[in-house]
Amino acid sequence: MKIHEYQARQLFRQYAIPVPDDVLCYTAGEVEKAARDFNRMVVVKAQVLVGGRGKAGGVKLAKTVDEAVIAANKILGMDIKGFKVEKVLVADAVEINKEFYVGLTIDRNTKSVLFMASTEGGVEIEEVAKENPAAILKIPIDTDLGMTDFQARKIAFKLFSDINLVKQAVEIFKKLYKLFIENDASLVEINPLVITDKNRVMAIDGKMTFDDNALFRQIDIEALNEPDEDEKKEIAAKDKGLTYIRLDGNIGCMVNGAGLAMATMDVIKYFGGNPANFLDIGGSSSPQKVVDAMNLLMSDKHVKVIMINIFGGITRCDDVARGLVTALDQMKVTIPIVIRLSGTNAEEGLRIISDYNLPTVNSLSEAAQEAIRLCNLVN
Repeated sequence: MKIHEYQARQLFRQYAIPVPDDVLCYTAGEVEKAARDFNRMVVVKAQVLVGGRGKAGGVKLAKTVDEAVIAANKILGMDIKGFKVEKVLVADAVEINKEFYVGLTIDRNTKSVLFMASTEGGVEIEEVAKENPAAILKIPIDTDLGMTDFQARKIAFKLFSDINLVKQAVEIFKKLYKLFIENDASLVEINPLVITDKNRVMAIDGKMTFDDNALFRQIDIEALNEPDEDEKKEIAAKDKGLTYIRLDGNIGCMVNGAGLAMATMDVIKYFGGNPANFLDIGGSSSPQKVVDAMNLLMSDKHVKVIMINIFGGITRCDDVARGLVTALDQMKVTIPIVIRLSGTNAEEGLRIISDYNLPTVNSLSEAAQEAIRLCNLVN
């Protein structure tokens, strides 16, 4: 689960990590009031769950109230990598002398928390990792010991030479680690962590993600969730007994079983196609679940072909076929469908769908290749 920058700042404040003052605004009028209250230079920042806001024009400095309103009118409603900006953060624009990056994540190789730091802050850390990986300091933190004073000082001295800045940074690093552990985070970043003109170390921007599997014990964190349209679909699918994750391809997949769903996507990729989703209808699929799955696939405008791959064990192929026929009767399906039914009651399932002249195949490879062929015809 991801959260917005303004929410990350709220968590920083809860853990006494210094951040500039800010106000969340939804309209240009609210931005005008906030800018007047600040009565000094501010920064207007788009609040969307994606990086690269600055490059897209979603972050603007404003020296006056009028400039803040102009910035708000430009940013509100704009599209940043497919995300519509519906709110902005108006924050005190502190004078920055130097920018750094610090972050915490899970390192599965060392089975520990990994603390990362770099003197190259204020830019996308992924680019730094790609272009100059040596610029990122990585220190594993033993979860039994936690972040010790020694480790925090070691990291701080790698970034700062001024002992006053080191002392400030040590406290921030220890608090950041505490925030990470206590809230079951999978990623916590401060980018940039800055030295201000008043020689203070402050967090200017924050990025956080949390372990979905731990949200049952993180009620306050779960309350911060603002799902996008795709995530809303995933949540709705889960409520109906489906497991759905949207991808960037154009071949919609309906499969029974997570392992088979993964294999189906792999085979589609192997033959040069692009799966549009992961969709597992489960091991015991009622006809209604198939109807729900078809509605889900049809709601994705990027899907050009639907590929149904059922290997019946517990799942009965005739139940899947009945659900598919019901879905076809209920909705207007204008895109091609490729079907592979094998296993329990496969013959009965094929008989049920035979009246609809839907193309059926015998193997997963055939299904993938036919779906790709039809997709190319549609394109």
